[in-house]
This record gives sequence, C-alpha cells and structure tokens, in this order.
Amino acid sequence: MTLILTGKSLTIEDVVKVARHGEKVELHPDAVKKINACRAMLEKKIEAKEIMYGINTGIGEFSEIVLADNQVKDFQRYLVYNHAAGIGEPLPIENVRGAMLGRINVHAHGNSGCRIEITQTLVDMLNKGVTPHVCNKGSVGACGDLAPMSQIALLLMGEGHAFYKGEFLEGKEALKRAGIPIPGLEARDGLAAINGSNVLTAMSAIMLYDTNRWLKQAEIACAMTLEALKANLKPYNSRILEVRGFAGGVRSAASIRKVTKNGDLAEGKIKVKVQDAYSMRSTPQVIGAAHDSVAWAKKQVETELNGVGDNPIFFAEENLQLSGANFQGSPISLPMDMISAAVTMVSVLSERRMNRLNNPALSVGLPPFLTKGAGMFSGLMLSQYTADMQIVEQRILCMPASIQSIPAAADQEDFVSMGMNTAIKNFQILDNAYGILGIEFMAAAQALDLREKFETPFKFGTGTEIAKKVIRKHVEYLDIDRPLYPDHNKMKELVKSCEILESVEKEIGSLE
Repeated sequence: MTLILTGKSLTIEDVVKVARHGEKVELHPDAVKKINACRAMLEKKIEAKEIMYGINTGIGEFSEIVLADNQVKDFQRYLVYNHAAGIGEPLPIENVRGAMLGRINVHAHGNSGCRIEITQTLVDMLNKGVTPHVCNKGSVGACGDLAPMSQIALLLMGEGHAFYKGEFLEGKEALKRAGIPIPGLEARDGLAAINGSNVLTAMSAIMLYDTNRWLKQAEIACAMTLEALKANLKPYNSRILEVRGFAGGVRSAASIRKVTKNGDLAEGKIKVKVQDAYSMRSTPQVIGAAHDSVAWAKKQVETELNGVGDNPIFFAEENLQLSGANFQGSPISLPMDMISAAVTMVSVLSERRMNRLNNPALSVGLPPFLTKGAGMFSGLMLSQYTADMQIVEQRILCMPASIQSIPAAADQEDFVSMGMNTAIKNFQILDNAYGILGIEFMAAAQALDLREKFETPFKFGTGTEIAKKVIRKHVEYLDIDRPLYPDHNKMKELVKSCEILESVEKEIGSLE
C-alpha cells in the first residue's frame, strides 16, 4: 500500500508505517502542482531582485547582508555545510525516515519554494531505502532541527553518508546504487530542506505511538496484579469514572474490566476489602490522566505533521512571501515534556503495586517476596531494587527541556525550544518503563501461580489468563532462587514487543 501525501491528514500511525515498516509514499498530483506554482513565483521574485531572507540574504545574525547574484546558488551549499554540525551516535533509521516524511508533507502544501526535484528526491530515498546518517545531538529545536536536517540535505548534493541495504556508504554511492539522481541545490532549496522541527516531531510521533501501547500493557499488568491481590473491583465501575468526566479515566477502567472479565473476582465470588490502597483503586484516574495527556500531545504532533513549519513562507496565489518563526519547536516540546512525566507517573504506580505483591504485610496472604522458601530464598526482593533504580533515572530525566533555552547566534536566536532534548530523553524514559512494567508482569504472574499452586484455585479473567500464558512462554515460575537478570531482560523485551498486548487484544478485543 502507498501513502499519498497531500500536506494534510498525516497521522502518527502513518509515520510509524513509513518510518518503521517501510510503507511507500507518493506525492498527490495537487501537491506537485502547488510545489511547482510556488517555485515559479519564487523564481520571478529572484529575477526581480526582491530581498528575501535566506535566499539572497544571509541567515540569523547575517540576515541583513544581501548576497550578490553569483552567490545565491552557492550560498545554499554553504548553508547546509555550516549547519551539518551535529555530534554523537547515529539516530535510529526510523527516526530519520520519519523526519524525511514530515519534511515531504511540509513541502506538499506548496509554501516552501523549493524545486520539485528536492521533494521528489526525498520521496525516492524513502521508497528505495536510502537513509541519511544523522547524528543524534546538535539541534536546539528552533530554526527547526537544523543540524540533523542538514545531514539529510547533504545527500541532495550527493554528499554526506547514508545507510542502504544494511551498508554504511558515502551519500553519492548510496544514491547511485539506489538509482536516484542527485538534484543539487539551487536558490532556496537548502533552507527549504532543513528549516523545520521535523526530527523532534517524528521522534515524538513514534514515541506517542509506543507510549499508547505501553499504557495498554500497564492496564493489563494492573488487572493481573488486582486479581493476584484479590482487589475490590468496584472502583472500576464505569459510573464512577463517567460522573467525573475524564475520557482517559473512563477508557482505562473499561480496559481493566475487559481484562478481568469472566474471572471470579470480577463476578464477585471472592471476598474482598471494603476499600483498597490508592495504588490498587486509583489506577483508572492515574493511567487515565496519562491517556488524556497522550491525546493532547498527539493532537499537537499531528497538527505539526500537517502544518507548514518553515521560514520564509510563500503564498503563490497572492505573490507574497512572509518571514516568521514557524520553525519553533515549543508546540511539540511542551506537551512531550508532559509525556515524560506521564510515563514516569504510571511507572511509579506499577512499582507500588509490585511492592504490594512482595510485602507480606500487604499481599493478602501471598508469601514474602513471592517465594515459598523465605529465608533460604529471597524471591523477587531484588527485582524491586531494579525497578526502583530505573524510576529514579526516569525522575531525573523528567526535568522539562522546554524551559531550558540557551540563547544562540549572537542572540538573534535568543529563545529556543530544546525540543530535541525532550525527544531524546523521552525514549530513555520509555526504555526504562518497559523494564519496570516487565517486572510487575513477572511478579503478577508469580503471584497468580502461587494462588493456583497453594490455595483453593479461583478463576482469573480471560485477559489475565492469556497474559500469564504469554509470560510463561518466556519466563519460568520462580520455584527456587536463580539469577534474575535474564528474566528481567526477557520481560523488558517482551513488553517492548507488545506480544502480551497483541495476544490479549486478539482474544478479548481492543483496549482502546
């Protein structure tokens, strides 16, 4: 299937399909017409010697310097050279592909003024699997992601480096092997290729997609723990959540009810307390708040994916060019800083439930640290340490990047979003979240097995049973102590793979 790009209706799911799964893309014919019309207008303005930022002037602090006619074309090359100033390890291929997709969708509006050859080359690179080498650090998230986008733009001149069919190659060689002509850069082309927050936006889109799936797994883990602790499920009644009115809370409670459905606990056959601790009864309010945060962040990210993040901006029908600041990454950085807090908050809740499974004073009859050989064996005591360490790291990383502006470019760029910092740390936070949730899953499965082995068995919910079976495919019941790091790493990868989620949803339906 091919994704048709119009400048509108691009979703985070589309980004994942193209960036992660290699779906092909194509410019809509109307987008091609708009790009060509805008370029024709721009060339008339260049011929008329109209002063235009970044075309026949310098940039940033040098924006008042007017270029000579014979400098206009070469300036775009030096502009890209100068801005290809990143540092660090290569960004994951899916992040670079997502950024290229976003830049194409900006051009599709017909407001950027570049030649169609520039946009089409980006399309061809996506479709033929040529991914520029991009350093992961260097962008301050204003004037766009200039450093990483410039490494992409180097390939438009047949320079830089790229990954192609598993090989790391010179950019020119990668394009040659893929059969993609080198378009070169003419007036405006370089700046039109780099002047937007496309990298941090693509990373945010992918992170939101993965966060939504992680939150659904957090609800499955919660359901398993609730059944293991013989929790009172009345707090999950839809009427409680509906009367307060938060959509995320209603959704979360419904998901947990769905996972526990058909179990003895859900059907009121198990004796329970009148009221449980907060970590057991306020999960819909907590995960629900995270769902609501993701919904807002998704709206912001998809607005940016379908907007014109560029400077200057051209309006062909009005023969008009305007210079502004649509490259500023703050509309993405701010909500995504909130997502880092949301993921950490839900991770803390997961660890608190795991603590109740481990603590014999709180576990409703389960053995200490979920082992029958307490004293000789320590069970999952150290699993909690591992979860706690990761949570502290998450908390450190939760400091908002959007308030960390450091002025640059002789104070011409005196407020920047630092949105790339947000994007990078969010993936670190989510990586820890996979591990933390994996430990709760492992503890919940252990607790459920203990209920079955050493107590009068009771029936668990359909979703709970399926999740436990998936876990047992990867991690065995802990009868006697063994090194736990292999189990922790297997569980982390299992959560990351979403096998539990997909197996549960296949049986009981979507948890959206």
